[in-house]
Formats: sequence, structure tokens, C-alpha cells
Amino acid sequence: MNKDLVRLSEQQIRDLNAASFSNDPNIFQLDDFPNLMAQADVIALIDRVSQPASTPRVFPDGGSVELADYAELELAANREVVPEEVSVQWGLVVERVSMRSYPTHRRILKNIDDQDLDRFQETGAFPGQRLAILHESADGEWWFAVNYHYAAWIPKRAVALGNRDEINSWFHKQPRLTVTGAQVRTNFNPEEARTSEVVLDMGISLPLLSAADVGHNVHGQNPYASHIVSLPIRGDSGNLEFEPTLIGRAQDVTPGKLEYRPSLVLQQAFKFLGERYGWGHDYNGRDCTGFVGEVYKSFGILMPRNSGQQGNSDFAPTKRFATEDHAARAEALEHLNVGDLIYIPGHVMMYIGEVDGEPYVIHDVTGLSYYRSDESYYQGTLSGVSVTPLKPLQLSKEKSFIDGIYAIKTII
Repeated sequence: MNKDLVRLSEQQIRDLNAASFSNDPNIFQLDDFPNLMAQADVIALIDRVSQPASTPRVFPDGGSVELADYAELELAANREVVPEEVSVQWGLVVERVSMRSYPTHRRILKNIDDQDLDRFQETGAFPGQRLAILHESADGEWWFAVNYHYAAWIPKRAVALGNRDEINSWFHKQPRLTVTGAQVRTNFNPEEARTSEVVLDMGISLPLLSAADVGHNVHGQNPYASHIVSLPIRGDSGNLEFEPTLIGRAQDVTPGKLEYRPSLVLQQAFKFLGERYGWGHDYNGRDCTGFVGEVYKSFGILMPRNSGQQGNSDFAPTKRFATEDHAARAEALEHLNVGDLIYIPGHVMMYIGEVDGEPYVIHDVTGLSYYRSDESYYQGTLSGVSVTPLKPLQLSKEKSFIDGIYAIKTII
């Protein structure tokens, strides 16, 4: 591929992330997170996600979500016991899990025909992610916690509590192994269920160990044909422990991070091709921003969680467009780079190149609308990571995707 040059060095990526942490209110530098927080600040974070919907919602069986249901959820959020000064606890995520709007697994929908989008689903959390833990639900089964780009409710069973210094030492330990496949699993072992076939999504990194560190028998297997990593697990009392764990060398992983170059951006994106769409990492998948976030995390590049947060932030050089900027959009589309992120309301796409002058994108998308050659309007379903041409796509009968573009980011 022409121009397949390294776009940013490891140091430049660290600088990019540092600038994001300093300037973007939607991502959190947990290294600098306070040990004490004021009551009002904690409640403000809870209020960002734990609020009754402003429009009607239904349960999956079609029953309406009533005020009494929200009142029950508000009680579960347990705001009234937040102390005037909150001592922050620290933890690591030990399994792939959902972060939720309220401390509940109940699903609610915008309407009964919209079964795939659980409106209480906020985002996924993944093994090895650090958490600043701020509050506990009334039933004692959930934490309200902050990871690097989100604050929401997480089941306690997926979190191990530990000492902050110990967690930070583990988190920054080198060398590390990065997951570069869409998902990989740790090796099966019959001796330690907490480390057996653990699902690890793209971008997760874990400290590497050696046989000199752990010996030549890891849960009954010689590690010579596997990578040995230090995996966080949850002890019987919810405490943090670390356990040597094997990941076979044939799995899609790499020591360190991938070089940030265009060919590898494409390679990483296409590893998700065909994966089922999962709102907020639901369905063991991901949504449009989860998709681009995981791809870029392969290179160590971090970004806000939601498409609006990404599109409106300054975490990378950005071209912005007002509603009537048709000529500016057309000009920008003529000069796209592979991997550019194209934002329309509620959605993000990745530019992958052009065929006969037609720009193509890869994106994790639910619906598909366009005008047929006979000018009839087609509406269908994709519900997965898909490659599509950009120009024919319609947001509605009256508005195209192109006219909806409000930002294009080039991460360089």
C-alpha cells in the first residue's frame, strides 16, 4: 500500500492521550483521580446516567415503564446515603460485563419493535480495566464506578477491590501483551475456573510473565507454547488477586502495541466484519463507537465513549461542518485518509478507501436506507459490522448521510 507509513510513534500516541485526558471532560485520567470526592460531585456523576427517560419506555414484554418503576430504581441508586466526603475505592474488572444506567439487569426499550437497543445499557467493561469506585447500590450488589471513559453502575461480581498503588503498579507494568483479535480467550484449564477461557476483547493489554517467574506448570500446562500473563481475579471476599494465565501463541495477540499505520487500521477493522451489532457492547459485541474505539485501542489510542462525545471533542484534528456546508463536505470527502472517522448524528463510520470514485466505509450499523435506481425508497436491516458505499446512504427520505456529516477526524 502506498503511504503506509507509521503515523504516530508510541511517544506521540502517549502525548495524544495525555492531551485528551487534560482537555476532554468525557475521559478520566485515573492516575490523577482524587482519593476523596465531594458528595455533590459523586451525585452529579450518578445523575448523568441515572435519570428517568424523557419519553415513554416499555419493557421487552410490552408493559409500560411507569413512574413507580423509576421510583424503585431511584431508591436502588441509594443517593441519600452518599456521605459529604466520599473515600474512593479502587478495583479492577475481572470479566467482560455491562455498565448500566441504574443498578439493574432489567431491559427497557424505546418501543416494542426496538428489541435490540436496551436503553439501560451504557457500555462494556473489560478484564484489566481500572475502576475508581464511588458508591454502592441499596441492595449491595452494584458499584457506581468510573473507568477511563465512562461512569455508570457495574455488578460487584465483576470487580475485585484492591490497593490503589498495587493496581497502578500492575496497570503500568511492562512488558505487556495486547489483544489484536476481535476476541480471544485464555486457555482452558480445569484447575482455576477464574482464569479458564476468559473472554478478552481487542485492545485489552495484560502484563507478560515468564517461565522464570512462574515455573513450567501453569494450571497443569507447560507454558512454552503460550504467552503467560498476569490476570486479575476476584477472591472469595471480593479482594483482588493476580493469577498467571496462559494465552496460546496461535491466538491473535501481540507483545506491546501494533504500529499505527493505515494498513493495520484496515486489518484491525476488518477483524470485526460481520459481528452482530450490540448497543453499548451488548450481545457480546459492540456498537459503532465501541467498534472504532477497540480498533484504535489496538494502537494505544484512547477516545471518548459515545459518538457525540467523540465527534464534538478535540481529541484529534477535526474538520467541522455546519448544516449548509455542502461544498465544504464535498471538498473534505475528496481528501479522506484511510481510518478517518466520519460523524453523523448518533453514528460514526470509518473511511476505508474508494472504488471508481465512490468512498466506502466500514461501520457497526443497525439500519440501511437508500433510494433504488427506480427512485423507490428502501429501508432494511444490517445490525452488524458492514462495508457500505457512503454516498447512497440516507438518514431519512429527505436527508442523506453526506448532508448529516458534522465532523471528520483524522487521527494523526
